[in-house]
Parts: sequence; C-alpha cells; structure tokens
Amino acid sequence: QVQLVESGGGLVQAGGSLRLSCAASGSDFSINRMAWYRQAPGKQRDLVATITDGGTANYADSVKGRFTISRDNAKNTVYLQMTNLKPEDTAVYYCNAEISTTYSWRHQYWGQGTQVTVSS
Repeated sequence: QVQLVESGGGLVQAGGSLRLSCAASGSDFSINRMAWYRQAPGKQRDLVATITDGGTANYADSVKGRFTISRDNAKNTVYLQMTNLKPEDTAVYYCNAEISTTYSWRHQYWGQGTQVTVSS
C-alpha cells in the first residue's frame, strides 16, 4: 500500500513564504507525475503545479513566478516552495502522484491535505 504524507502548511502573513513537502512511502512502486492541487472553501479543487519524473514543471497562471515545484526522486518526495503569498492562496493543499505498483499502473494517489492560511 502506497501512502502520501504531506507537511509544511500553516499560517503566514501576506508576502510571506511556506514550503510544503509530500513523501510517498510503501514498497515496490514507481512514481511518474507528481502534482499539487488546492481547494478553497466552497470551491472546486484546482491544479496548482505539476512535475514529471524528468523534472519538467508546469504551473497555473495564478502562481507562476511565485511558486516552485521540485522533487527528489531518491526520497520519493515532492516540494512546493511558495513565496509572495496572497490571501487568495488560502486553501487546503493536496499532493497528488501517479504511481505504478505490481498490481496497478499509473493509479492516482492523494495526500491527506495540509491547510495554508494567508492573512492580509
């Protein structure tokens, strides 16, 4: 069984920074794409950033130039460095990974979510 565990959320003032981490654990798995999504209260879950296993990153327009996604394949971990945070970035942030195991191919896994709150 593969699990994604997130950390790094919290409360920060506008203009501040936070770094989220998400580590995959389990056995006999390989990770393809990794991504971060976010969901604000009363809104749908939106894609924030993605990164391929080769390191190619893509971002939502709303976070370009402020957020950086990266990954450490040796640690099965993806990061989201968030800078110049705005109140509208307030949301629960979810890690997502496309994982293949002995029993499934490119199945979507989700983390439990971590709250990011940006005060004005």
